[in-house]
Amino acid sequence: MAKLVLIRHGQSEWNLSNQFTGWVDVDLSDEGVKQAINAGKLIKEAGIEFDYAYTSVLTRAIKTLHYALEYSDQLWIPETKTWRLNERHYGALQGQNKAEAAKKFGDEQVHIWRRSYDVLPPLLSADDEGSAANDRRYANLDPNIVPGGENLKVTLERVMPFWEDEVAPKLLDGKNVIIAAHGNSLRALSKYIEGISDEDIINLEMKTGQPVIYDFDEKLKVLGKSKLG
Repeated sequence: MAKLVLIRHGQSEWNLSNQFTGWVDVDLSDEGVKQAINAGKLIKEAGIEFDYAYTSVLTRAIKTLHYALEYSDQLWIPETKTWRLNERHYGALQGQNKAEAAKKFGDEQVHIWRRSYDVLPPLLSADDEGSAANDRRYANLDPNIVPGGENLKVTLERVMPFWEDEVAPKLLDGKNVIIAAHGNSLRALSKYIEGISDEDIINLEMKTGQPVIYDFDEKLKVLGKSKLG
């Protein structure tokens, strides 16, 4: 039986200030560091041992993974970073205060952009300030796949190749995996793993810094789901 542990990064500085973050590289807040350390302690108390670790290329997720592994005495395990686990790209909303955006565009429209499965936010072009096309992290990617904005459906589509090529084979081999990533990339994974409908995924929340555990059988059927803390 293989285990998969998903951790949404600890509270970030922009979570604290209520800003749309997306692919902007924001650090953990002091509270976020405490949450990540606590996640590691909970994993250690639960006696969960990992074979492989995965995270995004964004600081808040990377640091969360490192704290979780350090405080569960597993900092040494193999680790892979990938843009495919990045947060959903919020397009031109990135950096905006969520409450101010609601005043500007209306509560209903902002709610649709935030929570709907297949509605895109206002997009950034490659020439816009803050575009990921100008970030060295993504220099080796085909410019056509660097997003200017995403919904959850698009996020799932870019997460799935990584799941199929990297994560699923490890779990099928009986290995335990930890993924520290973001609210929406992990919601996308959870949607696939649990077979959650397009309508019901709107209601799935991922708490910052809380380990979510899936147990799988030898055919990747979910045997159980639990949370620590």
